[in-house]
Amino acid sequence: MSLMSKLLMSTIAATVALSANVSDKELIKYFKKHIVKNPSVKVTGVEVLDVRKIPEHPGWEVYLTNMKLKFKDKDVSAPQVVFVNGSLFSPMLIDMQRGINYSKELKPKVPVSLYDEAHLLFGNKDAKHKIIVFSDPQCPFCMEVVPEIMKAAREHPETLALYYYHLPLMRIHPVSGILVRVMHIAQEKGRNDVVEKLYSLKINPRETNVDKVLAAVKKHSGFEVTRAEIEKPEVKAAIKRDEEASARMMVSGTPTVYVDGEWDKGREKYKSLIPKN
Repeated sequence: MSLMSKLLMSTIAATVALSANVSDKELIKYFKKHIVKNPSVKVTGVEVLDVRKIPEHPGWEVYLTNMKLKFKDKDVSAPQVVFVNGSLFSPMLIDMQRGINYSKELKPKVPVSLYDEAHLLFGNKDAKHKIIVFSDPQCPFCMEVVPEIMKAAREHPETLALYYYHLPLMRIHPVSGILVRVMHIAQEKGRNDVVEKLYSLKINPRETNVDKVLAAVKKHSGFEVTRAEIEKPEVKAAIKRDEEASARMMVSGTPTVYVDGEWDKGREKYKSLIPKN
């Protein structure tokens, strides 16, 4: 069970009545009373990331938020969806007729700040369409989806711009913690091709021996990097910023794909944007 799962009660919490005017103060009060049940976890604030309406259910609004928490003297953030209708607040809204759980269907819109040059992997910054990907090179689903997105942006740079964010899933494949730092350095050196190549690297996902991983990277891609380079504080800080960006976007798994600012749950919208020959 994840840390956040331990910290938060499950979403079976009952809908509760609160003020119709949704302020930060009321959201914090709601979190304290009905979401965070661990007495050692303190709710210190809230960041409202986005507010959406549900057209097919007039009156309901969705608040996409990050709860600000303090646990064991550490400041952490946890995503929380809140559905509001007048004086009703709920962590979940399910349309039984349509078979839709809206808490799993919505993510915040992408802020302009995430389209920065440091994360532009393939395509031109002035391309007609912008794609953002949060990915882990050892994630099986990422291996299947992300290289195809890379290829599309590389081959159609005027149409697609791909902005890439590292999100290593360390508990599942620890080797990714090393690989993403190698990939970051490759990007800094203008070797974006290395990022693409490492998606076909065959390696034990639980390998943590840095020298073995770097040797495997060199053999597979021809890219050579030293232990000292990947251990630089600024490299680790860059990966941490990517992980913070994923929290800001309420990303819960990989690959997570956004097209033109909106979450693409099916991860295939980009295909319809590729020019037809």
